[in-house]
Amino acid sequence: MASRFRRRFDVIFVLTVIVPTVVAIIYYGLIASDVYISESRFVVRNPQRQAQSGLGALLQGSSFSRSQDDTYSVHDYIRSRDALGELDGKLNFRAGYTRPHIDFISRFPGFERWDTSFEALHKYYLRHVDVEYDTASSISVLRVRAFSGEDAKRINEQLLEMGERLVNTMNLRSRQDLIRVAEQEVQVAEERSKTAAAALSSYRADRSVFDPDRQSMIQLQSVARLREELLNAESQLAQVRKVSPSNPQIASLESRVDALRKALSVESATVLGGNGALSAKSPAYDRFVLEKTFADRQLAGALVALDAARSEASRKQLYLERLVQPNEPDKSAEPRRLRSILTVFILGLILWGVVRLVIASIREHTA
Repeated sequence: MASRFRRRFDVIFVLTVIVPTVVAIIYYGLIASDVYISESRFVVRNPQRQAQSGLGALLQGSSFSRSQDDTYSVHDYIRSRDALGELDGKLNFRAGYTRPHIDFISRFPGFERWDTSFEALHKYYLRHVDVEYDTASSISVLRVRAFSGEDAKRINEQLLEMGERLVNTMNLRSRQDLIRVAEQEVQVAEERSKTAAAALSSYRADRSVFDPDRQSMIQLQSVARLREELLNAESQLAQVRKVSPSNPQIASLESRVDALRKALSVESATVLGGNGALSAKSPAYDRFVLEKTFADRQLAGALVALDAARSEASRKQLYLERLVQPNEPDKSAEPRRLRSILTVFILGLILWGVVRLVIASIREHTA
């Protein structure tokens, strides 16, 4: 019985330790293809400046600031199917990972020989292209794994160029949106200014008034002059009547006094009379003038904002700065052959120990 269990343990040791280790030695020592890793580092920054207009919400800050959202956009694009499609079109990504000299496990499509779809290629792509982000330094690290140093560098370089183009596209859209919003504000302000000017002009034409305040001032000066003339004429008439009641000038003086009184009444009515008086026209006129003033100020502010938007649009809003250029590795970084073999051996020992404990426990219970 003991010899039978001993033979069983020997078989289990061979199956769990010896065989996997030998397979690992054969694969990692003789079959596994060398993998070269090209690494680059970049950062996405946003130069913000002091706002000089009503666009303060868009134009703010005074120095380069980190732009995490834009960085994540670049990362997502690098991992996207669109990036893979463009990469495959320009560098023939698929062909670079299906070459005959690549071992059958690492070569696309790997064990799933029947699945050569684009989705399978995208999964394979994500295992060979990796981008990491350091939140402390805002530095992104792009790593590309390939089966030649030249391919790894070319793919890394192409991905960086595509990321820079994405940043430039976001810059262009930001500029266009900024200018479009400012131009819309100018158009609205222009329409309001034109409407206010037309309303004021129509009111002046309909009511025969240019500026009630100035006209009232002129009219009041005329009323004061007529009143003074009337007082002089009445005083002269009273003196003539007192000195010479039968003087023939009395009739002409009386006519002059009556004329001055009528003229004074007309002028006073023009200023302070009913609905047609200047005092009645003044409130409505003031409202039209106030509306035109506000419209002109709004237009002036919109034009200033448009100039600021155009000035800001001439500058880059986002920058993708390369801190470390893609390298062309002259030595493979993977697979780590000795480490992989030792890992398989240690895992086999652990598995063998677990199986041995289970068998020993079963033996005790059945004894």
